[in-house]
Amino acid sequence: MPEWAIRDAMVARLRAVSARRAAGHYDPAAMGQPVTVVHKPSTKPGVERFEINRSITGMDHERYVAGQEVDGDRPVDQIARTLLEHGGVDGLSINSNVITVDVAKGGLDIEATKALIADMFTYYRPGVEVPVFVEDSEADSGSED
Repeated sequence: MPEWAIRDAMVARLRAVSARRAAGHYDPAAMGQPVTVVHKPSTKPGVERFEINRSITGMDHERYVAGQEVDGDRPVDQIARTLLEHGGVDGLSINSNVITVDVAKGGLDIEATKALIADMFTYYRPGVEVPVFVEDSEADSGSED
């Protein structure tokens, strides 16, 4: 199948998914598997664990501390930045699919934190336009004028 045909089919599928989402329907086959978050209380006071169904660091271990800038745009950096900006977090470490949070004085809203993590990588939301791909021949013909 030619590349343009694959691209056209993908754009048509994305438009259909967007229309179903706008109408309030959810298509898990088109959207991929949602991120699932399970809260696991720690035996250590002031520490909360969240397990997700995605490995976001591979075999690496990442550590982030409140007050330090989070550089990078990797998924693990995005989660850390979001949780630290949300508040209630002194620091966090992420190893594969486990997010361990050092809770700040004043506590942490567990349900809000679960929602932030679960919603982190949802791209297609109501109002988000589906990207349109321009074929190379169309882009070239427009620049020749």
